[in-house]
Amino acid sequence: MSDPIRKPAASSGDTSEEQWPPARAGRNREAIEYYRQRSRAPGVAEGGEARNFYCMECDGVVPFDQRGDACPHCGAPIEGRARRYFNWVEIDQPGEGDLRALLPWLLAGLAALVGLGWLLVAWLT
Repeated sequence: MSDPIRKPAASSGDTSEEQWPPARAGRNREAIEYYRQRSRAPGVAEGGEARNFYCMECDGVVPFDQRGDACPHCGAPIEGRARRYFNWVEIDQPGEGDLRALLPWLLAGLAALVGLGWLLVAWLT
């Protein structure tokens, strides 16, 4: 008779070693410690909406529709373009174009072409 398959205990909050299969025992220490650390961040215990994001400084939960320019937990400035979600950072607004930076080079190239064209016409006539 074979051994019955061991079912992990139901989770009731903090991540435990029993949530990982025995074959992976001891391999998930970094992940477990990371999730324990994240569960202690400001605002996590209160829960939130699906689109909440995290403060870049204190890792606290910031409501998606946050009014104001600072984190409600630590007061760090909230960047309007980049938002940190659970496991990625999203840039929610397109950046400014590169035209302003490239304009001097484009004008110099255009002036060089016009100058070469003028020299060519003067040489041919």
